[in-house]
Amino acid sequence: MLTHTCLCNLAKNSRPLLRKPIAIIPIRAILKKILLYFVASSLVLVLLFSILPLPTTMFMLYRHYEDLFQHHTVKAIDYDWVGSSDISSNAQMAVIASEDQQFFEHFGFDFASIRSAASAYINGGRRLRGASTISQQVAKNIFLTPSKSFIRKGLEVWFTVLIELVWTKERILVVYLNIAEFGDHLFGIEAASQRYFGISAKHLSRAQAALLAATLPNPIRLKAARPSGYVWRRQQWILRQMRNLGNVQDLAS
Repeated sequence: MLTHTCLCNLAKNSRPLLRKPIAIIPIRAILKKILLYFVASSLVLVLLFSILPLPTTMFMLYRHYEDLFQHHTVKAIDYDWVGSSDISSNAQMAVIASEDQQFFEHFGFDFASIRSAASAYINGGRRLRGASTISQQVAKNIFLTPSKSFIRKGLEVWFTVLIELVWTKERILVVYLNIAEFGDHLFGIEAASQRYFGISAKHLSRAQAALLAATLPNPIRLKAARPSGYVWRRQQWILRQMRNLGNVQDLAS
């Protein structure tokens, strides 16, 4: 009897244990959650930045990444946020004249400029001319790094649409002037005004504002402190455009 009992227990113990099935989450469900999180978080950030000063931007952080990668150190960024009442209307008109004359007319994308740039490239242009609006530049400077890919371009479109939906045009312009790069590790119209002219952005003259705007295509190469002949010519072109366009209030109405 004892032997029989032991054999029975041994047989029971030798049976494979039945494990509970592992729940497998479908990839589609994971992707859906990631997408919902991305949409919700990006909307929250855009809503917050519609009223709050930006502490930094992805482009500024990228400059720090370049510092670490190339020089194994981090150089301080000169950046000083100011509100719309502390920015000269001359600065606002200068960047509109220089970067995006249809700013108050489009919804984030200047399709006429895009078609013109594409046509020039197809007809023998050496490279595709940029046609980014101020809204697009704000979107990519805040949220994206300067890489080039279809995914990044899609994200740029997404954030541009969000910004145009949530922010006013005046807010987009103020943010742009605050986060635009005007020199090596120099960001924003206030820091640039203090660095180059020793005055606040509120007191920029038309000529000074046009000179700063003239460097925006490449502020590392085009220097407001030591303007090249090209920068001087571009400044004069911007001043002519400013006279033709009038003032910000007329364009916004």
